Order: sequence, then structure tokens, then C-alpha cells
Amino acid sequence: MTVCILGTEYSIDVCREKDDKLLKDCDGYCDWTTKRIVVEEEDFGTLEDMQEYKKKVLRHEIVHAFLLESGLHECSGESEAWAANETMVDWFARQGIKIYRAWEEANAI
Repeated sequence: MTVCILGTEYSIDVCREKDDKLLKDCDGYCDWTTKRIVVEEEDFGTLEDMQEYKKKVLRHEIVHAFLLESGLHECSGESEAWAANETMVDWFARQGIKIYRAWEEANAI
């Protein structure tokens, strides 16, 4: 699967940690050098709905890709690296759907 991020195609891969050493300490990552988003394939875990969790991880990594492609990631160091801040990125990943729905309801799209 691919996704267009500000005009740049990123591949999206789902794989297990044993097949991708970069997943050792995370559930997903975005590599701007290869234009690749990777989400760990987890069928079991401490959450009841792991499919929903994987979607959240994918949204999180897509937000990283947008910040990277827009150039904000590198430039955010002057403001305590806000564009690389995992809390801020996670907020967008969790709230993006709600924001989009509100825009739809308000006929703002």
C-alpha cells in the first residue's frame, strides 16, 4: 500500500519485529530517507482491540511523515523540537479523525 504525503509517495508496510530490526523499541516508524512507513504486526498484546491500536500507530507515523515532508521536523529545534515531540504527534494521530468529522459537519471541506 502507498499513501501520498504532500505529493510524495510513501510505502506502508506491516511486519513483525523479527523481520525488521528497527521495530525493536517501537511499534512503528517513519523513514523519510526511504519514504517508508512501517507498523509492527501485533496480533496479541495488552489491549483488547489490537487492530484499532495498529490504526492509531499508522496515523501517528503518517503525522510524522507530514511533518517531515513539510520541513517542520528539522526546523522545530528552535522551539524545543515540537514537530518531533511524540506527545504532539500522538495528539494529532488521536484527534485527527474527530477534527476531520467536525470540518465535515461544518461544511468546511
